[in-house]
Amino acid sequence: MERGRQLLLAAVMLGVVILIGASGYRFLGEERWSWVDCLYMTVITLSTVGFGETLKGMSEIEGARIWTLLLILSGSGTLLFFVSTFTAFVIEGDIQGSFRRRRMQRRIDQLQGHFIVVGVGATGVHVVAELLDSKAPFVVIDTNLERLERVAEEVGQEMLYVHGDATEDGVLQQAGIGRAAGLAATLKEDKDNLFVSITARALHPELRIVSKMTEDSADMKLRRAGVDCTVSPSLIGGMRLASELVRPSVVQFLDRMRSQDLRVEELPVSEGSPLVGLRIRDTGIRHQTNALVLAVGEPDGSYSYNPGPDFTLAGGQILVVLCRTADVQILRRSIELGTNAATSRG
Repeated sequence: MERGRQLLLAAVMLGVVILIGASGYRFLGEERWSWVDCLYMTVITLSTVGFGETLKGMSEIEGARIWTLLLILSGSGTLLFFVSTFTAFVIEGDIQGSFRRRRMQRRIDQLQGHFIVVGVGATGVHVVAELLDSKAPFVVIDTNLERLERVAEEVGQEMLYVHGDATEDGVLQQAGIGRAAGLAATLKEDKDNLFVSITARALHPELRIVSKMTEDSADMKLRRAGVDCTVSPSLIGGMRLASELVRPSVVQFLDRMRSQDLRVEELPVSEGSPLVGLRIRDTGIRHQTNALVLAVGEPDGSYSYNPGPDFTLAGGQILVVLCRTADVQILRRSIELGTNAATSRG
């Protein structure tokens, strides 16, 4: 039986015994004693605290003492059952929670290059869903433990999270901010996202920080606080509505692409990559994963769109590719270790 249901059963049983005991005293005393006095006598009898007979004239009613004996014999076990069940509920729940938190913290401590999502409200839950679909490691921070547990249950996976205030250094450090690759601040108020961004930037100067923005006037403030990019849900929503009106087929195509686990990913080409100096046709990227190179980003921020097969790769570039999420790691190994390594390890 589930521990919570067992505790409820014990409470109901104890309540019934107390009610029956008080009713018995009330009946035997022919209502000379108040309900409060009868309840009091029942409770001290069950608990065996030994205060004696508190009901006036009880000694004159022989049946009252017999009722007390029966109540002690039959009711003490019920009280013991309730106390033991309640104690087990509290202790076991706390121990299990402590073990779960420690196990989760150990997993967080092993993360490297992960993402931190601050807040799992109306916006944060969608960030979590996309990170899950992209198979990206992440940790969630929220002040509402119930909401964290509910989202973790809804996503159907063991979501890593930290319960606390992300404006506190210790909470962000628990989430491994020193090893993180990025942070998304998705809290409801702009000022809260501002405080989180300031704290995160102070702890990790190289961290990429993306923040939700409710008011347009908050953009410059957030950027001055160290935010790399701001996102307005109302702006994105408006653009989606307009696209549904003007280009519904394109929107349907993009939605279908997402449902088929296709994503547009970015893959940086380091200076030491074995692919530096190779033409795209010679990298084997298309052959290994059927990925499509949409563009190549240059260090100066410019892009070469739809590069041909003879386009030569150089260090510091970023490949923008359309591929399945399952193939992202294969492509990353290909860029870092070379085509043969990726093929043998993929």
